[in-house]
Amino acid sequence: MKSIRIGAGLGFYGDNWEPAVATLERGNVQFIASDHLAELTLAILQKDRQRDPALGYARDVVPMLLRLWPLMRERGVRFVCNAGGLNPHGAAQAVLAAFAAKGFTARVAVVTGDDVLPQLLDAATPASTLAHLFTGEPVASVRERLVFANAYLGAAPIVQALDAGADIVITGRVADAALFLGPLVHSLGWTLTGATETRDLDRLAQGLTVGHLLECSGQGSGGNFGSQGAWQAIPDLAHIGYPIAEVWEDGSALITKAPGTGGRVNFDTVRQQLLYEVHNPHAYHAPDVVLDMGRITLHDEGHDRVQLTGARGQPPSNQLKVVAGYRDGYKAEVTWGFSWPDAWDKAQAAQATIRAQLQDKRIPHDELYIEYPGLNSAHGALAPLPHADALNQLNEVWTRMVLRTPVKAAADGFGRLFPWLALSGPAYTCGFHGLHNTSELLGIWPTLIPRAAVEAGVRVELLSTPGAVS
Repeated sequence: MKSIRIGAGLGFYGDNWEPAVATLERGNVQFIASDHLAELTLAILQKDRQRDPALGYARDVVPMLLRLWPLMRERGVRFVCNAGGLNPHGAAQAVLAAFAAKGFTARVAVVTGDDVLPQLLDAATPASTLAHLFTGEPVASVRERLVFANAYLGAAPIVQALDAGADIVITGRVADAALFLGPLVHSLGWTLTGATETRDLDRLAQGLTVGHLLECSGQGSGGNFGSQGAWQAIPDLAHIGYPIAEVWEDGSALITKAPGTGGRVNFDTVRQQLLYEVHNPHAYHAPDVVLDMGRITLHDEGHDRVQLTGARGQPPSNQLKVVAGYRDGYKAEVTWGFSWPDAWDKAQAAQATIRAQLQDKRIPHDELYIEYPGLNSAHGALAPLPHADALNQLNEVWTRMVLRTPVKAAADGFGRLFPWLALSGPAYTCGFHGLHNTSELLGIWPTLIPRAAVEAGVRVELLSTPGAVS
């Protein structure tokens, strides 16, 4: 029975691509699929695009492909990624230019059509169709502040690009697991569009599960492993190997990694990733299939090999998820430290002084957020503070204050409230950090949009570097 092997690339913008080198050299893969877009990455890319309209894509795709392409070309490996972000054509042109400078030749496909901002900006669009996914608030409340809106596409355009002969596929916002499902459908001949038969849906569900297990790079092979008392046994994270899946025509799969690499693929590391970001394991919605994990079986074969079977699928809904971003004011933050004796009381006195200045100067703000790195910044209210006597025995107390305001001038001026405290406030140490640190905030608007309103506009364009065979 035919099978293919697919390896994980990045798990987020800025991730390490060296483990993908080991996958190419020793993993015997036919595809690398690389996820550059974490849930909030589009907001980062929007800020890039505001500074330079030619940007808006994950710029690490260029050095990554310059590093990987010689190894890929030699082995016939193909590459799929969503590094296009808000500007897939810009990403493709940057890759083509870098390849041309090196004398590399490749066929690069660009997938577009996930940008649905015009639909959200159209006042004629019924607000009820684009309401906030969790609060039900109508989109009209943020329409004038929207700056991007992208639907999560499925695997179909990736399959189309690979069928057309692309060596490299660059998409915008697609569902993370679709990056892996596309190569599986293309290579194994699965039915994707309009699949209704149980066998076809279960294969897609298996493929979706494989994608979900690989989409977070090293997190699927022992990185970020949180099991108490067990994470210390994960070997050689400095040379971690990213997960690899071998998938057969019937959908059964083996999760492993390249030999001689660090990390661990076993029952515990795989099941932790399986439930990552899953709200309902019996109805994990994706554009291509709805996955039921209830009958999944993970069989640990040892030696970094886990067999995956049992995923069940149902037809997808007629809607796609959208992530939109809107201007939501500004923030400024300052951090400074206080030392023993009475470190905690000094921090409280300094905060009271800042609050008094905000009130005296009538500085407009929605929130003044305060946390103590080392005490409660990781878990917030779930991390109870020590009792009063213990607090004032602390060697040092770091205080982070964040002002959220609708007025940029108020954020710009926040840092000016602090310097005079150096000589006229409680005794402190280590100085101030962030006195001139204003950032624009982008709020996230999750919603649903009719599938038909998006998929009719999806396009796949095949480009080539000079000398590549079209």
